Amino acid sequence: MPSRSLRRAAVATVLAGPVGFITAAAWGLPRSLGAHRRRLRRVVVGSPHFSDGKFHNRMPTPALSPANTRDGLLRQWHEERHVGLPGGPIPLATAELPAEPAELAVTWFGHASALLEVDGQRVLLDPVWGYRVSPSPVFGPTRLHEPPMELDELPPVDAVLISHDHYDHLDLPTVEALLRTQTAPWVVPLGIGEHLRKWGVPDERIVELDWDGAHRIGGLTLTCTEARHFSGRYFHRDTTLWASWAVTGPRHRVFFGGDTGYTPAFAEIGARLGPFDLTLLPIGAYNDAWHAIHMDPEEAVRAHGDLGGGILLPIHWATFNLAFHRWAEPVQRLLAAAGPRGIEVAIPQPGERIDVLDPPPLRDWWTAVGSAAQRSDQDGGVRSSVLARTFTRLLSLLG
Repeated sequence: MPSRSLRRAAVATVLAGPVGFITAAAWGLPRSLGAHRRRLRRVVVGSPHFSDGKFHNRMPTPALSPANTRDGLLRQWHEERHVGLPGGPIPLATAELPAEPAELAVTWFGHASALLEVDGQRVLLDPVWGYRVSPSPVFGPTRLHEPPMELDELPPVDAVLISHDHYDHLDLPTVEALLRTQTAPWVVPLGIGEHLRKWGVPDERIVELDWDGAHRIGGLTLTCTEARHFSGRYFHRDTTLWASWAVTGPRHRVFFGGDTGYTPAFAEIGARLGPFDLTLLPIGAYNDAWHAIHMDPEEAVRAHGDLGGGILLPIHWATFNLAFHRWAEPVQRLLAAAGPRGIEVAIPQPGERIDVLDPPPLRDWWTAVGSAAQRSDQDGGVRSSVLARTFTRLLSLLG
């Protein structure tokens, strides 16, 4: 019979693969998750939108349907995760950013990341340069295109604006890089400052606001406005606030939707802080199971009208495979909805800069990319479906 030491060695060999995989999946997890809710409580407890240990939308908003639907979504994710992939390479543009910021311009980097130029100042929106939007280096959606430019190539910005703490909007590697390359303050919804403090952002560079709160930077006023969404970096949900933002200068106004479902609050925001020369509104990652927290393209058009928007620039599509619609579908539906209403739409390539006061003609670059076939051997951003299903299920139970 084999000796006890040989049996132990055999067991160790068999376990080495799974254990190594799980170790890699969990590497850096505590830091990536951000601040614990005990640290958050002292910051958020005074908000009128915080009760029973969590933030709430002003109108009833289920973040996810009941457990049976959740299980169905997990199965759908693993069985249909390739549906949202592009049919070919996504073309990137190289923005030529001027030495001095313009009166009104925007550079879209993909998903919700953009650089605003408003009345001679620059505001960086939801910067995400990381490869994978997940707490794990192994699991979670990966980028469908490279960042159009390096972070250290960005000019100095006057503020970094964050909508909420989900991984596709608040990215730890990007925060760490911007700490080295920028000196601007981070203007964020309540609670997110605790994540930033944990990651080494100095307190003097953090401004936390509740809905309807405002902060002035130079000639710009940054107003934290209502959104209809949720928050959380897996283990505890809704411990930090989510928001949209109004960026208003002496001559021009911009609305940044971040990530939100449709809400009648847009009409109130438009009446109070608009009309807006430019709106950046999410059009992707929609699904019937979470219609209350993600707008579809038709709802984005409606929100644009509520806000008194001039030019609509769609965000929250093209860069990460987060839902089950085909890759090009959001922008196709957006144009079909905006056309009959006479709404001017700007759809830049990732990395392209748009002069909002003199926009170029709309150019169709997405049709040539197309959407992947339903059956594809490309990585949908999950890797092993069996292990991914187990890991995702564990995280959902913990959350």
